[in-house]
Amino acid sequence: MDKLKSRDKPFDISKWEVLEAYREVKKNQGAPGVDGQSIEDFEKDLRGNLYKIWNRMSSGTYFPPAVRAVQIPKQHGGGTRMLGIPTVADRVAQTVVARHLGIRVDPVFHEDSYGYRPRRSALDAVETCRQRCWKRDWVIDLDIQKCFDSVRWDLIVKAVDAHADAVWVKLFVEAVASRTASTARRLLADARPGDPSGVGGLARAGEPVHALRVRHLAHPGISGDPVRAVCR
Repeated sequence: MDKLKSRDKPFDISKWEVLEAYREVKKNQGAPGVDGQSIEDFEKDLRGNLYKIWNRMSSGTYFPPAVRAVQIPKQHGGGTRMLGIPTVADRVAQTVVARHLGIRVDPVFHEDSYGYRPRRSALDAVETCRQRCWKRDWVIDLDIQKCFDSVRWDLIVKAVDAHADAVWVKLFVEAVASRTASTARRLLADARPGDPSGVGGLARAGEPVHALRVRHLAHPGISGDPVRAVCR
């Protein structure tokens, strides 16, 4: 494993981690980003593309490219939601960071937090609610409206900084936060008054916000996702 690391780089990132991250990205599939490159296209020079990601991340020179903005209809009507689609290479880089950070922050999550956590799913949350319905009398169903339209990125970076033990993770999150904030400002400037499409989806789906689980760091167990509480 040590042979997959370089002593000539300022940051110690294993090439094996980049490869494992790619395998995870390939498993999840996904549409091309702004560069139009699909996973199949990425694999045509897999070795070279993975090396570029590793080289830039371990050198501290990785800068996340723009995301492809796509409007999709909201699940329950009421307009559209802006979805940001990162490039395949950027998804690999995001996953490298997410895997590193996730191991360190998952233990601080609230026991009732199920969103974007390993070995947990929405079905697990439903099962917990089902069991508690026999013990409690009330169910509270709520959602934090436009959570990521107004999120303070400086607090996100600060939360990551409190839990990350690697400088390259902090640099990556700062770069992503900067890109997301500038993109959000541009979209807000171009938006028409009353335009139902927001920029929260761009941050939520296109950025590694959920992958990095920063929505849980400042307040474990609280996120922009719907919350259901069973109480007396």
